Amino acid sequence: MSERRVHITQGERAVGSSSQFVISTILGSCVSCCLWDPEANVGGMNHMLLTVSTKSSGACNLAGINAMELLINDVLKLGARRDRLRAKAFGGARMVAGLSDIGKVNSTFTLEFLETEGIHCEGHSLGGDAARHIMFWPSSGRALQKIRRDEVLLAEQIVHDEDQGNGLELF
Repeated sequence: MSERRVHITQGERAVGSSSQFVISTILGSCVSCCLWDPEANVGGMNHMLLTVSTKSSGACNLAGINAMELLINDVLKLGARRDRLRAKAFGGARMVAGLSDIGKVNSTFTLEFLETEGIHCEGHSLGGDAARHIMFWPSSGRALQKIRRDEVLLAEQIVHDEDQGNGLELF
């Protein structure tokens, strides 16, 4: 039997119970929470773009709460029990230096939500400055992370044409 993969993007979630089912996503500053019930062998993953939105009255975390509650409800519908849920969290990178660190805000929200709800977080990989590709097997709670680190040419570095030796002109 071959593995069935579902890829989720911003604002989406997926759940499942088959040992051949895997959920994948790619994260930058976004955060994904992987939830599963190790006894019921069911689970799911979400992909949260913004966990906190700003309104004229200040910060509002309804976006993250909504994403988490929808994931929890979907997993419960498959037979999970809330008191047995386990979690792993990924993402929250600072992708562009000098801009606001929404990745940190997303990461903090996710960990605080899990703690407040009494859901044990078995592990997390949050922060940094690299994109992540996540694969999650919801029936077992197994997660695989691949981190991509692109070589970045900083603005203050100077590339000299003569050092390149191939006649390529850089703008």
